Amino acid sequence: MSKEIVIYHRSTGCPYSTLAKKVFTREGLKYREVFFDKDPEAERRVREWTGGYLPAPTIVLTNPGEDLPYRPPDPLAKQSPRGVDRGSMISEPNATQLRMWLESQGMIGGS
Repeated sequence: MSKEIVIYHRSTGCPYSTLAKKVFTREGLKYREVFFDKDPEAERRVREWTGGYLPAPTIVLTNPGEDLPYRPPDPLAKQSPRGVDRGSMISEPNATQLRMWLESQGMIGGS
């Protein structure tokens, strides 16, 4: 199954977004950006997916050319979404969490 990486984040600098883009570049992965501070519908979507939070970045795997996760994200417990692998989505991961998520989704090989 071919999947596309879509990063929902702010158009201004963000350390988690910068880190994610470095990991994608290092792994040779292409990604598309959606700026939720410039797109009210994107902001609404992220808040809906994350229980009212607006984590940057929220990274989703989509079918090519789409903006929605290729399958609904796993439910989120009543907690911050930071670093939680939700299947088709992860928010504000550190480098290790992001690599593990990419591996679990078959986007990169194991270490």
